[in-house]
Amino acid sequence: MKGMRLLVVIMLFIGFSVDAQDKLFTLSEIWGGAFRTEGLQSLHSMKNGIQYSVLESDQVTNDTSIEVYDYATGEKSKTLVKASFIDDLSFFQGYTFSKDEKKILLSSELEQIYRHSSRGIYHIFDVEANASFKISDQKIQSPEISPDGKKVAYVLDNNLFVLNFETGEEIQLTDDGKKNEVINGVTDWVYEEEFAFVKAFDWSVDSNKIAFLRFDEKDVPEFSMDLYGKELYPSQEVFKYPKAGEKNSEVTLHIANIASMDLNEVKVGDYKDFYIPRIKWTHDANVLSVQVLNRHQNNLDLLFVDANTKTPKVILNEKDEAYIDITDNLTFLKDNSFIWTSEKDGFNHIYHYSKSGELINQVTKGNWEVTEYYGFDTKNKTIFYQSVENGSINRDIYAIGLDGKNKKRLSQKEGTNDADFSADFTYYISYFSNAETPYEFTLNDSKTGKLVREIKNNKTLKDKLADYGVSKKEFSTIQVNGETLNMWMIKPKNFDPAKKYPLLMYQYSGPGSQLVSNTWNRSNDYWYQMLAQQGYIIACVDGRGTGYKGAKFKKVTYLNLVKLETEDQIAAAKLLGERAYVDASRIGIWGWSYGGHMSTNCLLKGNDVFKMAIAVAPVTSWRFYDTIYTERYMRTPQENPAGYDDNSPFNYPELLKGKYLLVHGSGDDNVHVQHTMRMVEALIQANKPFDWAIYPDKNHGIYGGNTRLHLYNKMTNFIKTNL
Repeated sequence: MKGMRLLVVIMLFIGFSVDAQDKLFTLSEIWGGAFRTEGLQSLHSMKNGIQYSVLESDQVTNDTSIEVYDYATGEKSKTLVKASFIDDLSFFQGYTFSKDEKKILLSSELEQIYRHSSRGIYHIFDVEANASFKISDQKIQSPEISPDGKKVAYVLDNNLFVLNFETGEEIQLTDDGKKNEVINGVTDWVYEEEFAFVKAFDWSVDSNKIAFLRFDEKDVPEFSMDLYGKELYPSQEVFKYPKAGEKNSEVTLHIANIASMDLNEVKVGDYKDFYIPRIKWTHDANVLSVQVLNRHQNNLDLLFVDANTKTPKVILNEKDEAYIDITDNLTFLKDNSFIWTSEKDGFNHIYHYSKSGELINQVTKGNWEVTEYYGFDTKNKTIFYQSVENGSINRDIYAIGLDGKNKKRLSQKEGTNDADFSADFTYYISYFSNAETPYEFTLNDSKTGKLVREIKNNKTLKDKLADYGVSKKEFSTIQVNGETLNMWMIKPKNFDPAKKYPLLMYQYSGPGSQLVSNTWNRSNDYWYQMLAQQGYIIACVDGRGTGYKGAKFKKVTYLNLVKLETEDQIAAAKLLGERAYVDASRIGIWGWSYGGHMSTNCLLKGNDVFKMAIAVAPVTSWRFYDTIYTERYMRTPQENPAGYDDNSPFNYPELLKGKYLLVHGSGDDNVHVQHTMRMVEALIQANKPFDWAIYPDKNHGIYGGNTRLHLYNKMTNFIKTNL
């Protein structure tokens, strides 16, 4: 009997020792970069099809270089340029080749403006001459080398310039640019944020013409933010921000003929209150494609403009009862027929049209979404794309004939597969990960998908994480409000189904978004692992309105954002609370941006379900958000006032019962701190207790220095205190 007792004690000690060996995740590690994955920086496939270049940095000297490698062998072929080769350049942050790869545009001293835009110092490096020069002593925007490699166009102080390398001549194409009044060649704030592009000009294929957009924003209402900084008095940032229902910039299209020095406005047609979200020259130097979208964003015309006569012609029209998403998938083939993606059959698919706009054929079909268009191999008449054919949480790489035949799945591992194809489509570099495998980079044969060689993996990170006792991210589905919703859950490693655990839910829920995907960790995932180590269950549910399950599922929230999404999160929380191992009295929810709107609404409208919520940089009224995003899903406040107000949480602060933490950056140019201030005032007038934090001068990402560490310490302590 004594021997049996001794054995039990020994076994308990062994079990405790194994658990004790697991390291604990810390916020300082997570936000200090301890779990970063290695990758390939600025990968470029060389035009010879057998080599690729990457940007590399010497950790000791801080020198940066462009290195060229052979696809097949992985051997370094040559160093194209190092920053140390150039007298007035200590390092560079990015590079772009000219079409013939004889010149390289090097960027340095980049200064972020908004989400996508920056200005910086740019050098041109001549590969053959082994020489370089600086484009301008001033910081410029969006430089692009002409197709013939002899000129570069760029924007300085809202005006468009062209510099001729051969003659040294600089041509100023516009002279009316002025801050907060007129912008030439780059986009205004709302176009940049919502149509996701900055460079609003394009070179013709013969390098003789530039098409560009001009934004007259004089009548657009201004938004101002105080920037507190470190000086005696704060400064103020004032910029044009059109809120829902307000006036947009007047956008016009222009074509400049560099040779003849002509500059003409192109009248795109008899449109009222419209957007031009894309311009792109075709393979014909005299034919420019222009996409024109109405303000409701449910009618899109693809125009071909004759550059000589400046005459537009509608080639293709798309209509939708809700809205049309703009993409970069328009690709012109040599005969000027074109590839186009559309949701017109209910799912996003690839279509082939003639140059006159006649449908040749629908290339892909099925109840699944094409998620990426990689390109067209002209030699083999093959299209390469990514899709969710293997389940909406996965991504796979496919090849298919231009005629829609001979489809082949190239990727072989289940998870998220992405690709970067060689210029001649002989190879592709595969980027693979799933919830249990950090990013693997391999070279694959584009005809078969077979592995040629491994380029880089993150085995060191995986081995490192083995010491932490990582909990598995479990994927499943949950039946909510008549829909089958994707879900993941992370449980404590020593999970005991007989115990009850507090539950923290995370969501975003914005239109077309996805959080439940079979891919490798982001920083938040390590935070969830840390919380799991402390006894919490974390779950995430993608509700109605999210993406990659067809247009009907995504667009069901049209005209009433946040309503159905909130109902889904509340219903999911109730169902999860019925599980034996979930403590239904201890369910919390958190989110950022759209997700902050959601977590706030869930705490108020689900006040019998959620004990606490955290809202970071939340929208609290769609009336305060920008025209393009908001009206795409809601139309204008004048047309749809109930859609704007019925789910605005500062209209019902009296519903608050649980614990609430509200966080915002005072320098948020996207979701203004006004949203939080209005929510705070509503809660004060309703005499409701809450916690809040403002991060001075921080933008929508709330980062810089120790900012993220401080924020996540605050959120962690709030969860531990209130859940």
